[in-house]
Amino acid sequence: MLWATAGVVALGFLIALEIVARRYAGVPGPITNQAKEVIFAPKPGPLYGGLALMMVVLTWRQRFIAAGAAVGIDVVFVLVRWAVGADMSDGRYFGNGALWVMLGCAVIAVTRRTGRERVLLLQGVGLGLLLVAGRKTGDTWLLITSKTRPTVLDQYVATADHALGNPSWLAGRILKATGPVGIHVLDLVYAQLAVAAVAVALYQLRNVATERRFPSHHLVRTFLVIGLLGPAIYMIFPVVGPIFAYGPGTSGTGGLQWAVADLWPHTPPPIGAPHPVPYDGITPRNCMPSLHTAWATAIFIHSRKGPRALRYAGTFWLVATLSATLGFGYHYGADLIAGVVFSLTIEAGLRSLDRGWDRSGTRLVAYGATVFTVLLLSYRYLPVEMAGHPWLAGPLLVLAMGSVIYGYVRTTRSWEPKAAPARRPEPQLELV
Repeated sequence: MLWATAGVVALGFLIALEIVARRYAGVPGPITNQAKEVIFAPKPGPLYGGLALMMVVLTWRQRFIAAGAAVGIDVVFVLVRWAVGADMSDGRYFGNGALWVMLGCAVIAVTRRTGRERVLLLQGVGLGLLLVAGRKTGDTWLLITSKTRPTVLDQYVATADHALGNPSWLAGRILKATGPVGIHVLDLVYAQLAVAAVAVALYQLRNVATERRFPSHHLVRTFLVIGLLGPAIYMIFPVVGPIFAYGPGTSGTGGLQWAVADLWPHTPPPIGAPHPVPYDGITPRNCMPSLHTAWATAIFIHSRKGPRALRYAGTFWLVATLSATLGFGYHYGADLIAGVVFSLTIEAGLRSLDRGWDRSGTRLVAYGATVFTVLLLSYRYLPVEMAGHPWLAGPLLVLAMGSVIYGYVRTTRSWEPKAAPARRPEPQLELV
């Protein structure tokens, strides 16, 4: 019933998003774009990532068959595209095979499986397709933000960021000083965040095929909920980021003609009376909160119970993602603080939902939501006061984030099962 309810809710949300995208943005929504990828060349990464997640419910023999079928179908598609002279210059020439295999497994589950085996296979297919649908949904959300929010609030966040020492401006100069090597590494980390998420999720789900059930909580749940709720905040607090509002922008999006001034990353913006400013209808308003930070925080949390290599990788991905979001000018420091609080609050809510709501879980989620709301309100209505008193406002912002981190760690540790103390052997009588 829970999975059926979740499926109905997800379908209803996708249909609503499809209608909104066509009505307000004049473009196809996530359902149409996903349907096109049955035939037309897709981005292969999300589809093969979804296939990898689906295969956690399969045996090793079935995994080899599924992977081989996906590759074989893609070879046929590539040969057909080459034969008809299709344009493949954008790098999209395979990936359909993964989608065909997932859909085929859904058909097999309905027609050839029964009982628990049918449910498990459908859960695996749903998990893989949710990852793909999440990407499509996110793209549609971003387009809607650019079409429906003609003005942005970057001046407010940039002013509030003075309390933190303008970290994006500092990180931008440091990144430029590292040269092409540092830029390439951080760009790779920033662009491949989903790869790290799939790696951690595969470790968490490694025993599904043998235990024939999913763990009660895993990274994919947190990832999807962050991606679902985050864009709603974009609509409330539209921000494009330092490189767009105070710099040259990037290829294909806004730039100097829309920027407040050409200041990033060498000259911090002056403190003044902030106001909403108009921006183009292309650039997503996807800064507040930083979902890259929220996702990287979730990866870090879920990698803590893995082997040492996975823990090190989770730490590296978090640090590198924070460095990239600031160094490339995609986010302000205030976005990152909001992103951490956002992620921890969602993670706490999902864990409380899984284990049953109690006073500690309810208190943690309520506190995280309150801190997040206060952060947004302070960025919007107190930026000048924050910039005027940086030695007070800056530590308070960090302290607010730290209090949520401390509350999360303390509460979740109390939820961990206590190891039973080893029983001491009782003394035995011996014959003399």
